[in-house]
Amino acid sequence: MAQVSDFVLDRLRQWGVHRVFAYPGDGINGLLGAFARAGNDPEFIQPRHEEMGAFMACAHAKFTGEVGCCMATSGPGAIHLLNGLYDAKMDHQPVVAVVGQQKRMSLGTHYQQEVALESLFADVAAYSQTVMTPAQARAVIDRAFKIALTERGVAVVIIPEDVQEAPAQPTPPMEHGAVFSSVGWSRPRVLPDHDELRKAADILNSGRRVAMLIGQGAAHAGPEVVETAELLGAGVAKALLGRAALPDTLPFVTGPIGLLGSKASDDMMMNCDVLFMVGTSFPYGEWLPSEGQAKGVEINIDGRLIGMRYPVQANLVGDSKETLRALNPMLERKSDRSWRDRIERNVQEWQRILRDRAGQSFNGQINPQAVAYELSSRLPDGCILTADSGSSTNWWARYLTLRDGMQASLSGTLATMGPGTPYAIAAKLAYPDRPVIAFIGDGAFQMNGMNEMITCKRYIDRLGGRPPLVFAVFNNQDLNQVTWEQRALSGDPRFPGSQQIPDVPYARYAELLGLRGVYCDDPAKVGQAWDEALQSPGPVVVEFKVDSEIPPIPPHTMYDQAKKTTKALLRDPQRLGIAVRGTRQKLAEFYEALPGRGSR
Repeated sequence: MAQVSDFVLDRLRQWGVHRVFAYPGDGINGLLGAFARAGNDPEFIQPRHEEMGAFMACAHAKFTGEVGCCMATSGPGAIHLLNGLYDAKMDHQPVVAVVGQQKRMSLGTHYQQEVALESLFADVAAYSQTVMTPAQARAVIDRAFKIALTERGVAVVIIPEDVQEAPAQPTPPMEHGAVFSSVGWSRPRVLPDHDELRKAADILNSGRRVAMLIGQGAAHAGPEVVETAELLGAGVAKALLGRAALPDTLPFVTGPIGLLGSKASDDMMMNCDVLFMVGTSFPYGEWLPSEGQAKGVEINIDGRLIGMRYPVQANLVGDSKETLRALNPMLERKSDRSWRDRIERNVQEWQRILRDRAGQSFNGQINPQAVAYELSSRLPDGCILTADSGSSTNWWARYLTLRDGMQASLSGTLATMGPGTPYAIAAKLAYPDRPVIAFIGDGAFQMNGMNEMITCKRYIDRLGGRPPLVFAVFNNQDLNQVTWEQRALSGDPRFPGSQQIPDVPYARYAELLGLRGVYCDDPAKVGQAWDEALQSPGPVVVEFKVDSEIPPIPPHTMYDQAKKTTKALLRDPQRLGIAVRGTRQKLAEFYEALPGRGSR
């Protein structure tokens, strides 16, 4: 007789789940037995840690548009899921987590591994429910998926051990209190009120210098965004989660925004008279126009978020693609293209600055910018790019020129360390025929990425071969992003006690596991290292020994940050190297040719 656990996996399959990222434990023994009987559908993918499984589920949702699914045992296993589930919540990705629980008769007795799971998941999950009887399983699972999809967030299904192993009851009894649910959901067509569209069009038509800022909410509205930008003569900046929404090859795409943004984006924001935000919740107001400088128009499908980042006069609550399709016929093509011409010149100048900065090297060390610069022109068609949180994220954001058909993501809102590696593994499992490349700092790789190389070994039959799965590790023996934040935000010098990390032979570690390792510590051989990595069957760890003293110079210098950085550097053990590098990096904005340019 089929058990509840068999029914649960069958219901997941009906909801389109064919891969579950899970780690075993006795709290889900019943479900493990069901996986053994399920004929590999859904497939059980075993990471090295439950947190990695939750990251993988989030990445699966990001890159496929499907619901991601993860599973963990009761108690500590459930707790381990939290960071990855918060990543999904904060980046608005549909993820369903199935979690074990102690037997019903032991609940409330301070039993071993008994955790109040509904309370634990109360903040991270839009829906968290315990299945207390076999007849309840159908409705709870169905509602979890419907809520995850509707809320674009996390839903948690908790199943006690004895319920997992009880006889399945797919059809509840026909009596009072029974719920008869079904599989199925459709994406709604969400459009703003016509009068609000007209108001938005009037504001946009009146503007002489329109700036657009797009995020992941514009991911499926690329052609419509282009049409809008062409009509308005606008430039388009991209929040990090919207990196792949438009190709960087378009001349009016100014690239990233904010502390790790471009000067082209910054100039556009500081001088626009209308700001048009599409599908973004970019949080850093100091990098947007001053309040009162520009009128605001925003499209966001979530009415709870609209008008929360910049004061707007037209609040377009709706789907980006559908809303732009309704709005664009109301827009007038601007005959004065001087603003657009200025934006495109700034984009070209920014590309020149990036090239010059990447061309500088100091004391024979690899400039981390050169690592990203050399990869950009080598990016394979259709590749998927992931990044971790750290200083390497600056170079990932600024230097990689995404073309049409590429995808890219990272932990955008939670900005946690650790997801770069599991994101890449999940992407490769979902798209085995596409190249996948991850940017990872040595701190994040030590935190958990190295363990996931064992996962690559575990699934080498799936992850090996071509096209490659490449993990690029930036080895500078420093928790570099925090080091720079200490200087710029707190006015404190680098504190080696917290910032220094061990030098680990990452490429050799990969080889120890039977994977491919590529090591590069020569500025002249960065391109060669990339060629070797991209031509090797994956998984490949390519380790770059990079300079830790290259500053991630912001698009413009804010007085308070400059004051604190100066204060910090007076006492910083790396002050001399930073002064030399920072000066030459800044001079790249003003001079076409600099000493050392092109020496890589």
